[in-house]
Amino acid sequence: MLIEKNVPLESCNSFRIVAKANCMVRIASLTDIETIVAHPDWLGRSKFVLGGGSNIVLTGDIKPLVLKVEMKGRRLLEDNAKAFIVEADAGENWHDFVAWTLEQGYPGLENMALIPGTVGAAPVQNIGAYGVELQDRFDSLDAVDLQSGRMFTLNAAQCAFGYRDSVFKHSSSSIGLAGRTLITRVRFSLPKLWKAVLGYADLERKIFESGIAQPSAQQIFQWICDIRRSKLPDPLVIGNAGSFFKNPSVTPEQCADIIARDPKIVYYHLADGSVKLAAGWLIDACGWKGKSVGNAGVYEKQALVLVNRGGATGGEVMTLAKAIQTSVYERFGIRLEPEPVVV
Repeated sequence: MLIEKNVPLESCNSFRIVAKANCMVRIASLTDIETIVAHPDWLGRSKFVLGGGSNIVLTGDIKPLVLKVEMKGRRLLEDNAKAFIVEADAGENWHDFVAWTLEQGYPGLENMALIPGTVGAAPVQNIGAYGVELQDRFDSLDAVDLQSGRMFTLNAAQCAFGYRDSVFKHSSSSIGLAGRTLITRVRFSLPKLWKAVLGYADLERKIFESGIAQPSAQQIFQWICDIRRSKLPDPLVIGNAGSFFKNPSVTPEQCADIIARDPKIVYYHLADGSVKLAAGWLIDACGWKGKSVGNAGVYEKQALVLVNRGGATGGEVMTLAKAIQTSVYERFGIRLEPEPVVV
């Protein structure tokens, strides 16, 4: 196994921030993981798992050993009366995997089309879009303890999924797995009694424009791709990490108070009685759309997206993010929480 030294990471993070990995090894198989865990030079030393790099902000070089996950493979495990159980290796590109499931006749992931990143990173963030989250289609996953080399399986309850959250993002408790685990495979349960999820204005507009009242999963997939491409910058063209902030949830009373001051605010009622506010609207209302701090900026078409205008450092991105957080808090009393992991 080759351990590479001083590896440039600009092409390994979607923000295109210039940084280096002091040491990096490419993980293409379970054998590679076993080898590195047992390697005498790395016993007990910290490691950093890197997937597609679509949800990180690099603020400097990475000193722990970087494990670049590149395991590939996707397969149908089970075809039962209720669902297709489909499995993908952690290094698979998420969007390509979604497209493949539809090509095979396994609908259910189409609303999450074009989300950047890898399959292995998807449970960490509990990715979601347009009314569907990963936890809605999740079956189980396999992972490896990076200290002991022990392999284990987790179900949905054990992953402790929340809004853009999971057990893999926490290290403070005894059950937190952040920095301790590498996900190797993820399985999904895609229901045979498929039902389109369409409760978003952008999708309703597509239905009106097309005249297609009952779209297929493939049609929804194409609509989602078109919508995302019209609103979000391509990371290959403009460095970014997608939505930078989580949409905050507030009580109905808090929402009513904001509506009294800003009637145009965009919000959604949730099943638990709380109200989700559109973070992009809050940021836009504070005048940040199109603004910059150094070489980091707010995307002109979507205020929820921070971009690298060319040569931005992680420090500039975080300075901009903190300035936005301050503005939103001062005007609305809402604290925005970043989605990406700051490294």
